[in-house]
Amino acid sequence: MRRSIDRVLHGAAILAVVCTTGASVAHAANGVDPFKQVKQMKRGVNILGYDPLWKNFKEGRFRERHFKLIKKGGFQTVRINLHGFDHMDSTGKLDESFLHTLDWAVQNALSNKLYVILDLHNYTDFAKDPVGYRPKFLAFWRQIAPRYKDASNHVLFEILNEPNGELTPQLWNEYLREALAIIRETNPTRNVIIGPPFWNTFDHLKELDLPKEDRHIIVTIHYYLPMSFTHQGALWAPEWVHFSGVRWGTEAERRKVVEDFGQAQEWAKANHRPILLGEFGAYDKGDMESRAAYTAHVVRTAESLGWAWTYWQFDPDFIVFDMERDQWVKPIWKALIP
Repeated sequence: MRRSIDRVLHGAAILAVVCTTGASVAHAANGVDPFKQVKQMKRGVNILGYDPLWKNFKEGRFRERHFKLIKKGGFQTVRINLHGFDHMDSTGKLDESFLHTLDWAVQNALSNKLYVILDLHNYTDFAKDPVGYRPKFLAFWRQIAPRYKDASNHVLFEILNEPNGELTPQLWNEYLREALAIIRETNPTRNVIIGPPFWNTFDHLKELDLPKEDRHIIVTIHYYLPMSFTHQGALWAPEWVHFSGVRWGTEAERRKVVEDFGQAQEWAKANHRPILLGEFGAYDKGDMESRAAYTAHVVRTAESLGWAWTYWQFDPDFIVFDMERDQWVKPIWKALIP
């Protein structure tokens, strides 16, 4: 009996994901021009990457009401960070509880009229052993792509976050095409997000080799320069953990952002690809005045070029929303949403 109930609930969840946005479902088959979609996605935030709800839903920090809060807060997009490899068995099959939670997240994002990016975030695993993790990488998309093939075109797939390490440019260009081919079997015109090697950095765009015939691709870059400012005091970054008191905001520093983004824009125009600034921000250890100034300058520069962006992140660090106090971190929020 319990299995029958689970099947019914699962079917209802999938139906809700497909039907939440009504007429836009019909448009999914025809696809949306990626430049138009970037304009619609506008301002976004990364969510759920390190929330305990993936292991135990009842222990989640992020709840249903936060989707509404994000929309009301002025955002149009959420980028859901998925550690899919952590929820696979030895054969590569994704755990049903993980998939149910993902359905819940997608359904609630869509019902609040948010665009949804499904981002495979197991980049550190892949960087250490790309050949060994290739089967799981492809298995992830073999399951996720058909699961959401009938969903609204407000759902986008991001093949992998920040390829780096042993996942060389040559290997990345090979693997992204394999994953893209799997996605296209069931989602021929859904917009797919792909970034360059070396941590999605703008200065490695020239090494990104995309299939020229596939025009339903949005290119993503991440920006955290200068690292001595944005990652000062970060425990996971040994190069920068001992930095402190680093401020930001000189004319030269502001000009550097404009120049770097200009370089990315030149590549985008030459290759006729739209840009999503998928991650950026300054870690909590920096002084708030500098962090807010940096955040505002980055997003206004990106917007001036017509890019969409998704801030890193809602919770638990670099935060724009304080879960403990149940309120926006106002200097960062106002920098993002003036």
